[in-house]
Amino acid sequence: MNKTLALEVNELVVNYGPIQAVKGISLKVPEGSIVALLGANGAGKSTTMKTISGLVKPASGSIKFFGEDITSVEPEKITEMGIMQSPEGRQVFYDLNVYENLMTGAYTIKKKDEIQKNLESVYRDFPVLEERKDQIAGTLSGGEQQMLAIARALMGSPRILTLDEPSLGLAPLIVKDIMKLIVRIRDSGVTVLLVEQNAKQTLKIADYAYVLELGRVSQEGNAQDLLDQSSLVVESYLGKV
Repeated sequence: MNKTLALEVNELVVNYGPIQAVKGISLKVPEGSIVALLGANGAGKSTTMKTISGLVKPASGSIKFFGEDITSVEPEKITEMGIMQSPEGRQVFYDLNVYENLMTGAYTIKKKDEIQKNLESVYRDFPVLEERKDQIAGTLSGGEQQMLAIARALMGSPRILTLDEPSLGLAPLIVKDIMKLIVRIRDSGVTVLLVEQNAKQTLKIADYAYVLELGRVSQEGNAQDLLDQSSLVVESYLGKV
């Protein structure tokens, strides 16, 4: 991991009332990589992601974005700095059409030519969205809504794209398509932090992975190395893959 660090989390602790949801997590996300946070429900994955985005404030620890401390920065500013999140459950605006949803992702962009360039880029990567640009988002399939959620985040010109459970509730063939899209996004120069329960598919595309268990990092390493480990070890941390 000798690349420039896009994101560095040190000893992060997050409490929900008396419950400590994240217990001293540290992780590094090199620029231009796909880094995965894996683990079962309740492991602390989504809480970590929301804390990075500024939606949840930590009890202690620090978060640095390209070396700048953003631990106490407000979510709107973090978004403007270039950390865009595609949230769990997609959360598209169901009553708006596809084009209108995409435009909500570009609200931090001031230059019209940059917005147009981003729109052309997402239509190129997600041709189904261009075909359905006038369709109401709530009538799209689950896979199409997930593509819309990712594309909406890309409209904001992210330096880091954070994806929270993009495969949740999708058919296996659609999951494979989403994973291929994530690789293409990384190859286009956008750093990706990916939260997932689908360990096998995620480890196939990630560069590095952290396995969370009950709010702590229980394992970490190159994704291929984790994928190559014995099924017994992988199951013990990740569940059956």
